[in-house]
Amino acid sequence: MINVITEKSQWTKELELVNQVDFYHTYDYHYLSKKADESAILIKYQNKNNLILLPLLIRGIKGSDYKDATSVYGYCGVLINDEIPMHQIDEFTEELNTFFISNKIISVFSRLHPFIENQALILGNMGRIINPGKVVYINLNEPIEVQRAKFSRRLKTYLNKSRKSCDVILGNIEEHLEVFIDLYNENMDRVEADDSYYFPSDYYKKLLSSTDFETDMLLCIHNETNAVIGGALFIKKGEIVQYHLSGYNGDYEDLNPIKLILDEMRIKATNEGYKLFNLGGGRGSQEDSLFKFKSTFSKTFKPFNLWKYIVDESSYKALVEQQGGASSTDDLYDADFFPAYRKKIKMIFK
Repeated sequence: MINVITEKSQWTKELELVNQVDFYHTYDYHYLSKKADESAILIKYQNKNNLILLPLLIRGIKGSDYKDATSVYGYCGVLINDEIPMHQIDEFTEELNTFFISNKIISVFSRLHPFIENQALILGNMGRIINPGKVVYINLNEPIEVQRAKFSRRLKTYLNKSRKSCDVILGNIEEHLEVFIDLYNENMDRVEADDSYYFPSDYYKKLLSSTDFETDMLLCIHNETNAVIGGALFIKKGEIVQYHLSGYNGDYEDLNPIKLILDEMRIKATNEGYKLFNLGGGRGSQEDSLFKFKSTFSKTFKPFNLWKYIVDESSYKALVEQQGGASSTDDLYDADFFPAYRKKIKMIFK
């Protein structure tokens, strides 16, 4: 049976019943991520003792009565409380599809979580599961020095130089948030990021004060000038630390403040007992300069998947064709943007 949850206490209660929850699945992250015209929901399927949860953002489609669903920025997908037998996966598929149709949701997109098992199995009968790339992560179960031994030689040189000139501190909202926001926005300007990667100050405040997860704001301080030259937000939930957002002052690029911050977070997270430090992938899921930068810390990679599902193909095609887009099913799934009728939206990953 499918139920829809929108209230925080119930959302939080359900998450306590499933395995491998990350901050991307929480009520707080969905509600601080959603836009004014979006609604956040947690879909719950339960059959006896088996439970499947799927958080989504629901959006209206301009110029039509239809809606679509997407995931928050990051890695989301389904959660389960135990191994689900195939006949119940089939039942979940049927009931979820009925829910989408009855609510005029014509397409669904979700970035799946690279460290949560069986997501592709559970969602695989709906639409397509696509593997666009890999994420870089550090295994924090290994001793700190063993982790460091896997760094590239050049990275070790950069870190040694940075430590001679800089320190890393744990920031707080009152003293440091505006400085971090300025550094982050400078970084987004530098890479000519899409508008969707700029956030209001309230977004950061809610991220740092959430009770659903813990956020660390680490800042790199230049010892000679006492200037904050770099900053990053890391979000901790369960056994995982996620590298979320970062920025630095371009005048101090030669001191590699983000590299030093990442190394300090690695050490801090290990000492706090976390198991995985996910650095993420490249821009647009590609093995680009950002991916190469992250892979100087680790050569341990994990593939991640995208879930694309066209629920109502005829309505979907009609919307795409209104914009002069492709019309065949294969082209619709293989389009650079999904859903294809939202082609102005860039699919970029940190």
